[in-house]
Amino acid sequence: MKPSIPKGTRDFGPAEVIKRNYIFDTIREVFVRYGFQPIETPAMEDLATLTGKYGEEGDQLLFKVLNNGDFLSKADDQALQAKDSAKLVPSISKRGLRYDLTVPFARFVAMHQNDIPFPFKRYQIQPVWRADRPQKGRYQEFYQCDVDVVGSESLMFEAELAQIYDEVFQKLGLKVVIKLNNRKILAGMAEAAGLSEDRFMDMTIAIDKLDKIGMDGVKQELSKRDISAEAIEKIEAMLGTTELEALKSTFAASKPGLKGIEELETVFEYLNMGPTYNTIQFDITLARGLNYYTGCIYEVAVDLEAEGQENIKMGSIGGGGRYANLTENFGMRTNGSGVGVSFGAERIYDVMEELSLFPEDKANTLQLLFIAFDEKAHRYAFKALQQARAAGINAELYPDPARVRKQMKYADQRNVPYTVVIGDREMESGELAFKNMVTGQQENLQLNAIIDQLK
Repeated sequence: MKPSIPKGTRDFGPAEVIKRNYIFDTIREVFVRYGFQPIETPAMEDLATLTGKYGEEGDQLLFKVLNNGDFLSKADDQALQAKDSAKLVPSISKRGLRYDLTVPFARFVAMHQNDIPFPFKRYQIQPVWRADRPQKGRYQEFYQCDVDVVGSESLMFEAELAQIYDEVFQKLGLKVVIKLNNRKILAGMAEAAGLSEDRFMDMTIAIDKLDKIGMDGVKQELSKRDISAEAIEKIEAMLGTTELEALKSTFAASKPGLKGIEELETVFEYLNMGPTYNTIQFDITLARGLNYYTGCIYEVAVDLEAEGQENIKMGSIGGGGRYANLTENFGMRTNGSGVGVSFGAERIYDVMEELSLFPEDKANTLQLLFIAFDEKAHRYAFKALQQARAAGINAELYPDPARVRKQMKYADQRNVPYTVVIGDREMESGELAFKNMVTGQQENLQLNAIIDQLK
């Protein structure tokens, strides 16, 4: 059997995992400093928990898990004979892999509402799965790093989440553009264009594809959804707006639209009270096609112009927003309003690798390799190894007293920065041959001096 992995998934070797952990650790450190607490939820959720929360396209991307045992014994016979997948699936699959971390979080809050303080601030770093078409920057299995607060409608949290994005990417050395919009502004656009309430999602789904298909594509998409040419013309004109103030006259008759403007202005007032490292801006073209967003929405893109890499193609590396009633789906009647954002770890990794932004010292965690000439030296080295590790040095001993050339080759393969070579002379004198593998410089030092130098 030829070894392989499912499409849309990836293996990561040691050097890659170390770099990914650098991203996770940087994100986690900022989350914790802002007062967020960790939780974890199962990889699988009941399909009833997941379906109906992501819109028609999102539901199609859910990975379904077959029921245990003889799943066909309880299958819908008529659907099976007719090969009707939509009707067959509910009878053979009750569970699915989570599509994101937000819906499972809402379910968690509803189940544990009597045990957690409100507002409840949580972070979560776990994999999610989507049956999407694999391509560069888009995978079927990938990690999300989510941070949410539920139980408060304060717009202070919207500002803090933008600050978290700003600070994390500043620490990672990656220039980004943090885009903000509000679903109420999109509702105002729909009203101003004369669209009925049931056409709102048609409009937002089309606008959400603007980056991929361009304005002409969006207009075609809107036309396919039976939106009139007059309404499309008004929508196109509004999508060219760059300032909130300019929308106030357009939304004069739209209560939701004016409310959205007011909310975003408040968020920017908070943001103006502190320093920012990246561009944070209003973007009316930001739609976020998920059904559950009701207020402020976010999207983060790499500022390729600032990085001098305009030729690189990369989608968004983060997004999120405010949801007013997601927990109500699970029977929670108290204030379940929440807001959260997510970091797309896979895309962040890819773009940092392409731009060579990982610190060199993140390529390897091994600091020191002991090399022994013979069995006696090997045992001496093993004792020295314990002392080095006890002092906090990441150290390793080659497992056999093989030829020194072979052991040095292993050191090169591991990219270890320092080696200690031990033979009869070193054991007698107590001064060990300490070599810098980068410069080639070698000196004889006591083990304590080597430890002090590495620390």
